[in-house]
Amino acid sequence: MNQTTTKTILVTGSAGFIGFHTAKKLLENGHIIIGADNFNDYYDPSLKEARNAILEGFEDYKLYRGDLSDESFVERIFTENKIDKICHLAAQAGVRYSLENPRVYIKANINAFMNILEAARNYQIKDLVYASSSSVYGNNKKVPFSVSDSVDNPISLYAATKKADELMAHTYSHLFGINTTSLRFFTVIGPYGRPDMAPILFASAISKGEAIKVFNFGKMKRDFTYIDDIVDGILLALEKTDGYQIFNLGNNKPIELEYFISCLEKELGKKAERNYLEMQAGDVFETFADIEHTKEILGWGPKTSPEEAIKAFVGWYREYYGE
Repeated sequence: MNQTTTKTILVTGSAGFIGFHTAKKLLENGHIIIGADNFNDYYDPSLKEARNAILEGFEDYKLYRGDLSDESFVERIFTENKIDKICHLAAQAGVRYSLENPRVYIKANINAFMNILEAARNYQIKDLVYASSSSVYGNNKKVPFSVSDSVDNPISLYAATKKADELMAHTYSHLFGINTTSLRFFTVIGPYGRPDMAPILFASAISKGEAIKVFNFGKMKRDFTYIDDIVDGILLALEKTDGYQIFNLGNNKPIELEYFISCLEKELGKKAERNYLEMQAGDVFETFADIEHTKEILGWGPKTSPEEAIKAFVGWYREYYGE
């Protein structure tokens, strides 16, 4: 998609971390964006409002505030707009929260996705790109994680809902000819990131001289992927929809939690006080994306090292939070 072929694209979760960056890039590229978000209080809604305020600065952005699990709300979006493509990034995120409040994951990740699939079917929208997660791999013993690996053993309800979304998408692709593209994101980091994730939790604690919780005694690895690289992958996926597809979007360079903390310390200019703890239920030991399939089909590869991603994140964090 380029500026000569303007599309009207529904971006759900447009006030969320990945949704905001995706909507902003699509707007910059000349597309018309219909945003949808419920601005829930899973984390501080003021951050969602700040992201949305930036999008509101674009003439071709139109926001719908509401819950995608509400059929009438979804129906209104599609009856009032001629949508060309759907980029479904709205979800209830977070592995640990799914242990505390499981029902909200069924509502946000299953029921809402069902409404999106039905809308695509009823309004003859052929192209649907949606967010999955590296969490579907569970405690996969083989690394790096490949899209050809079995994902039949999720270890959190969050992961189970993402796996369910992929199964539902396969059904709608098979039955109704909808192009459904699943993007399995690997630990996304960057400006305007989610405050329930390690980067902001750690940066905030280090800045205030408070102890950080280091699970599994720091012996975990994460494939931190910079938000701009993720957005590039999403845009390529929107261009190259073809039947039922699954892609990993990950940096392909996992780093240990201890090294991640040391990078934060360096950028913040402060040492972290560590509180070492056991592994938390639902967490996985390592995430590591095999991206050969993504490179081959989408022509995508990450451009940003974990160190560069952390530096960019901290720069934004200090400016936004004044710390």
